[in-house]
Amino acid sequence: MKKKTIAIVAAGVVVIGAITAFTLLRNSLGNNVEIESVIPAQTQGTANGTSSANGAASSAGAAVTAEQLNGAWKIADTSKVYWSVTTSQETVNFVDPSVTGTWNVNLDDASAMTGEGTVEMSALDSGNGQRDEHVKSADYLSATEFPQSTFVVKSFSELPAEWTEGTAVPVQLQGTMTVKGIAKDVTFDSQAVYSGGQLMLSGKTTVTFADFGMANPHSIVLDTENNLEVRLELVLAK
Repeated sequence: MKKKTIAIVAAGVVVIGAITAFTLLRNSLGNNVEIESVIPAQTQGTANGTSSANGAASSAGAAVTAEQLNGAWKIADTSKVYWSVTTSQETVNFVDPSVTGTWNVNLDDASAMTGEGTVEMSALDSGNGQRDEHVKSADYLSATEFPQSTFVVKSFSELPAEWTEGTAVPVQLQGTMTVKGIAKDVTFDSQAVYSGGQLMLSGKTTVTFADFGMANPHSIVLDTENNLEVRLELVLAK
């Protein structure tokens, strides 16, 4: 009888443990962040899983002069960087609104253009505090030791000499992304739009956990792809 009672108690502990583990797993799942593009979908072409942060689409308008475009632009505080991780169950987006940087535009000479950006990793947010703290811990981003991630542009693709307000222009940014103190050369395939005295830049690239010395998370019930998508959604002003 005593052995039977112990067996029943042990079985109960196992069931409770399984329920607790399942609950913790469910609490760590779920995408709570929608990617918002700074360029309206009607302007850039439809992008899956994104919406426009600017609302109504900008239509083609007046010609934009080189004087309006050339010069130093600063990343505005409405800018965001997104990191997307795909698991065996879903894609989870992280957003970081703490972005600063510059883009020096020169339509006459692409080689004279410069650009750089800095992201404060402490601001990374997936809408799940427990998950965010784990990602920022020493297991992954080590945000306390490496509080900033950076991207420095080495070269821009040549931009057209003539722009139209509200019309997207393709541009490639080749440069170096540094995360956890580890540098990786990447290319952002992007689009730029001039509208209302602002420049909007929307671009994306793919890196891996391994690029920055991290192992992609795995468990008995959940696998994570090695690839990470990084998206720039930047608003710049003079």
